[in-house]
Amino acid sequence: MIPKLHPDARTSALVTSFVYHLSEHGFEGDIELTAGSRTVFATDNSIYQLEPSAILFPRSSDDLQKIAVTLLDPNYCNLPITPRGGGTGTNGQSLTSGVVVDCSRHMNRILEIDPVRRMARVEAGVVKDQLNRTLKPLGLFFAPELSTSNRATIGGMVATDACGQGSCLYGKTSNHVLGLRVVLTDGSDWWSRPLDKTSLKEVMNRRDRIGEIHRTVEAIAREHHKRIAEVFPKLNRYMTGYDLAHIHRDDGRFDLNAILCGSEGTLAMIAEVELNLLPVPKYSALVNIRYSDFNAGLEDARALTALNVASVETIDEKVLGLARKDIVWAGIAHFFPQDDRVPVNGINIVELLGNDESELENKLAAVETALKAGEDVGRLGYTIARGHAEVEAIWTMRKRAVGLLGNVEGPVRPVAFVEDTAVPPENLASYIREFRVLLDKAGVAYGMFGHVDAGVLHVRPALDLSREDHEPMVRQISDAVVSLTRKYGGVLWGEHGKGVRSEYVPEFFGDLYPCLQNIKRAFDPDNRLNPGKIATPPDGAMPLLKIDKVELRGRTDRIIGNEIRAAFDNAAYCNGNGACFDFDATSPMCPSFKATGDRRYSPKGRAMLMREWLRLLSEKGIDPREMARHLRRSTPLAGLPARIFNSLNPLNRDDFSHQVREAMDTCLACKACAGQCPVKVSVPAFRSKFLELYYSRYLRPLKDPLVAAIETTLPLMLHVRPLYNFVAGTAPGRRLMRVAGLTALPVLPKKSLRAETKHLGIEAADPRMLAKLPAAERKRIVVVVPDAFTTIFDPDVVLSAIRVVQKMGLSPRLAARHVNGKAMHVHGYLGKFQSTAATTASYLQRLADTGVTLVGIDPSMTLAFRSEYKDVDGVSLKACVLMPQEWLADNLDRLEPALENVTATPLKLLPHCTERTNAPSSTAQWTSIFNALGHDLYIENTGCCGMAGTFGHEARNRATSEKLYAMSWADPVKRGKAKSIVMATGYSCRSQVGKIDNLNLPHPLQVIDQLLC
Repeated sequence: MIPKLHPDARTSALVTSFVYHLSEHGFEGDIELTAGSRTVFATDNSIYQLEPSAILFPRSSDDLQKIAVTLLDPNYCNLPITPRGGGTGTNGQSLTSGVVVDCSRHMNRILEIDPVRRMARVEAGVVKDQLNRTLKPLGLFFAPELSTSNRATIGGMVATDACGQGSCLYGKTSNHVLGLRVVLTDGSDWWSRPLDKTSLKEVMNRRDRIGEIHRTVEAIAREHHKRIAEVFPKLNRYMTGYDLAHIHRDDGRFDLNAILCGSEGTLAMIAEVELNLLPVPKYSALVNIRYSDFNAGLEDARALTALNVASVETIDEKVLGLARKDIVWAGIAHFFPQDDRVPVNGINIVELLGNDESELENKLAAVETALKAGEDVGRLGYTIARGHAEVEAIWTMRKRAVGLLGNVEGPVRPVAFVEDTAVPPENLASYIREFRVLLDKAGVAYGMFGHVDAGVLHVRPALDLSREDHEPMVRQISDAVVSLTRKYGGVLWGEHGKGVRSEYVPEFFGDLYPCLQNIKRAFDPDNRLNPGKIATPPDGAMPLLKIDKVELRGRTDRIIGNEIRAAFDNAAYCNGNGACFDFDATSPMCPSFKATGDRRYSPKGRAMLMREWLRLLSEKGIDPREMARHLRRSTPLAGLPARIFNSLNPLNRDDFSHQVREAMDTCLACKACAGQCPVKVSVPAFRSKFLELYYSRYLRPLKDPLVAAIETTLPLMLHVRPLYNFVAGTAPGRRLMRVAGLTALPVLPKKSLRAETKHLGIEAADPRMLAKLPAAERKRIVVVVPDAFTTIFDPDVVLSAIRVVQKMGLSPRLAARHVNGKAMHVHGYLGKFQSTAATTASYLQRLADTGVTLVGIDPSMTLAFRSEYKDVDGVSLKACVLMPQEWLADNLDRLEPALENVTATPLKLLPHCTERTNAPSSTAQWTSIFNALGHDLYIENTGCCGMAGTFGHEARNRATSEKLYAMSWADPVKRGKAKSIVMATGYSCRSQVGKIDNLNLPHPLQVIDQLLC
């Protein structure tokens, strides 16, 4: 049965015909033709934008063959095809106007691991960190290191011959490829492995495409070996892709993989890869050296590299400054102390490895001796990081450097197009000195970091490519950098491949370029695979792409305009770094992508959809900001007839905004992106603005007004508790709520917080009454500010908070009933949220003005006062409502544990994902609090529980919600319940555990209440 493929007005008849014929051939993968999917796949991490005509997600090598066989039909002779890996390339390698083939969604299985032979066989879509996590218990790893290792696919690594930190020790991807299973354009399925002379002769005698390829490559290697030796520079980052210099291995075998690795999908589609594995180094350390001058650090790197070290990485003052503002900095700041008298303008990170402690200590001693004995080169001091945890924390910061360069204010931002040049390491300092002069003369700022041991430095000039005067600078700077790189004996593409920069290939390969053309013709005679990149057939029918002739992202941004771009929360500034594609289920960002594998449902995907939606509005002359202002001035029922008409009108069926809304509907509004994205793309922020405008044209689902009003209606539900509990707790009631779009609702407890606090004599926090108290008394008052959900459904947590305040010798008060408004914000009721936030902010500010301390309970609701509130016009909340751990960490001296309550039961904490990502010091604060109480605390490494406020209570989301819980929370909860006390800070998290595992996890405040005397 042929699936419904949903072509739209932007789908050509040719592509529609092709995908239907592909389905008829038995293609089992996914086919996406929608404008939304094509928009998301139109960009990567480069400055370019090309919308594909279709995206294919094969399930197996058989599907790849079916793609090739279908394309043999003469009707599709002009339809190009481009393989795509993680989609994070910086040079447009996987961008095409043709058909994209993405193996990451389904072809991501680890097929075989042989620990004896130290070999793994994987499908092309396996992520590097995914493989290494599986290998870790065996003491093995796949060596080439990348900053994008948590989302880079093995197929993509092969396609670009990727490498990064540590390449002088471990080499490039191609150095670890044992075999490649590839599918050619004629449908041939071939395992490419090194061949001895006899095997090579047998293959060359074949009368098919495979024989032709081997004959062509062998002849080139034999006839041009002298010229190849002259042209190819002797670099660690050698001329990758169509690598003529390594066709014959050191053992004499013929290796076609030297040609395939780095070929960027221009020769074949990769189905499977056999990889060489290495033992994991047992001991490691990093020496972190600080410099007053970045050039001094570059000069010093040469001497450091000679000290038998594994690698030397460098970071300049620009990137270092951005790192200090990043989520990971709190955990490593002590390794990079600052002296206000002499600023740190660069660092070198020196890696040392050892098979035993004594070997590592000897290497460290040698480095320290050299640092103390060496001449003064501007070093400001150094620190040493030992052990896996410390080393990994620093490497995580270094990996995030690429993305951090995009985290600046305004439209002028560092962009990638000349960022991975490689020169002999001995030339690097002089080369960079001239590079900096070149950029200074051009009048552009920049950031630098890189692998100085390999002679590679990443440089990103800061441009605004939506400006017509900045666009030509791509050509001017690129040409100048090419000349400079050749002057110093280097290559333009030391790490990130060629892609759109392929126009410089003939210049670097010189008179060997026709050899590349012949190889391309042998593999792909009709120039179907990723045409225009690296090499084109010698007939000249299609020239190589040029860097200033491919559509730039900036041209779309120019249509939108800087003011509108700035008004939608960095959506348009997403640089495609792809940190949100992290495969790791224990990482908070991005839960909806992890659950679906659909890149539309990621921060990057949603940002691209939002950007396209803004472009479409701009082309129609519509200003979304004015739309929003008008909407907030009108009454809720004013546009009802129009919304009904628009919702029923079949002409609106292909409205692009429906596809944007579909992607927004899957967002959990957890704000992990706001904390973890290097560019700080906050999907919940622009999602709410989009939903407000979308539902000014279309009808809302019934659940939306129910959810948005939940904080107001919950107190009323207390008066009809039996009726509510019938609806929430019985099968008939649950069926009724599913009709309204809601599910998994918690039941109301018998205990009432209001009654309990009245019984305890806890006063309500009235600003007027507080102001009358003596200042000394006000300083001792702590106002507990609980959210409506904890107040109504989990009053014991609030009562514990009150008792903790009392046990600490302070005076508790309870904030008056108020509406936080977060649910309104999440669902796009921004007009209501604005008035609600203004009222609540006024109350809280009046409390704070009296000098009392404000402490919230739920992390997500409490953090809303700092994030959602700050972006609302007319709302001024200078007061800080502290999270419990922030307040307790500032009052550790008041924590006096009751010795009789000290228990040996381990304590574990499952933090809320918003708390982990938007208040990164919070977990350390919880640890310090329990340490002060005489207990060790283990922080579980978990992602999102799947409930995320109201998300998991919506019927349409429940399956995704439970899948996320199974991916990240189920095991820690199951492991911990028998042998430890497992705590959770988020109300929604505790509710999810209760619904799925029927367990009642305590809040940390409840455990602290028991531990205090």
